Amino acid sequence: MKFLNGITLLLCYQLAGEIGVKLLQWPVPGPVLGMLLLFLTMLLSKKYAPSVDVASTALLSHLSLLFVPAGVGMMVHFEHLANEWLPIVVALVLGTVVTMATSALVMQGASRLFLSETYRDG
Repeated sequence: MKFLNGITLLLCYQLAGEIGVKLLQWPVPGPVLGMLLLFLTMLLSKKYAPSVDVASTALLSHLSLLFVPAGVGMMVHFEHLANEWLPIVVALVLGTVVTMATSALVMQGASRLFLSETYRDG
């Protein structure tokens, strides 16, 4: 029953995101706005429903199945991929480097922040 409650809650936030995007005409996917709304709800209430943990863990355990439609989509557009392989590779490499650098800088800043708070409080 926890899974059903959790998946229902996740789908309600996704629906809220879809409705919000349509009403506000934002160029953002509805599930992304729904995820942001869920995050803000949990952040402001300082708690989360255990059923969301159960549902999200179950979804993550089957994450590889969610990539099947993307793989099929790539095969449908294989001709485009073959013609535009260089820009795609450059975008993937640059995106990976930028993501890794940003993650490292955020981690470094967070470590400094939390370490300084630990020494201040301790």
